[in-house]
Amino acid sequence: MSETRGAAILPFAHTEDAGRAKNPVERLHFAEAARMAEAIVFASAEPVSESQIAARLPEGIDVAEIMEDLREFYSRRGVNLIKVGDAWAFRTAGDLAFLMSRNSVQQKKLSRAALEVLAIVAYHQPVTRAEIEEIRGVETSKGTLDTLLETEWVRMRGRRKTPGRPVTYGTTDRFLDHFGLEEIRDLPGLDELKGAGLLSIRMPAGFAMPQPPADPDALTEDEDPFTDVDLEELGLLTPRATDD
Repeated sequence: MSETRGAAILPFAHTEDAGRAKNPVERLHFAEAARMAEAIVFASAEPVSESQIAARLPEGIDVAEIMEDLREFYSRRGVNLIKVGDAWAFRTAGDLAFLMSRNSVQQKKLSRAALEVLAIVAYHQPVTRAEIEEIRGVETSKGTLDTLLETEWVRMRGRRKTPGRPVTYGTTDRFLDHFGLEEIRDLPGLDELKGAGLLSIRMPAGFAMPQPPADPDALTEDEDPFTDVDLEELGLLTPRATDD
């Protein structure tokens, strides 16, 4: 089989890197695995993790390399392949989103309080309700947090290792997906927020933006994981039956 035919089967491979020490057979094997990965992500309603993709592909396949090649190929098309945390999903290209607006369901807008709480959780996670109230300077209603939990943009992480063991909150992969972020560290910084008019140009001396955690899924040293009792109390686990 000729080199040209192999290249035609894998249009998303970089021309310079298409050679990457791959012979025609290896390139066809790579191309077929890429088609499989493409189909897996396309068929899923939710972002698919690399480990889930790898579990369904032939052994020895470099999933990260395949997904990066697919991402580059789809970067010029009407749908883009985007990374959400460690997962992948197809989304309408940003500049074509207006085409979908006529058929989209109008979602209820979040209140200002909910937006403020969401921003605090995103930048300060892990954070407790008391810490949110301290930052905002006002009391935060349970309903506001419940709304954010229902959107699945915010989740309960664990319990703070302090008296009362308050629940800590953090963001989810669904939050990243909705706001077009690959990871939490892609949140806009101080200069970007000023440029967008979301922060005053004249900030207090010494003001600094909080740094989101490198791994938002990992519990910190001052957090405890939930126990079954915690989950039952929070309504996240069906209570166990007790003997009469």
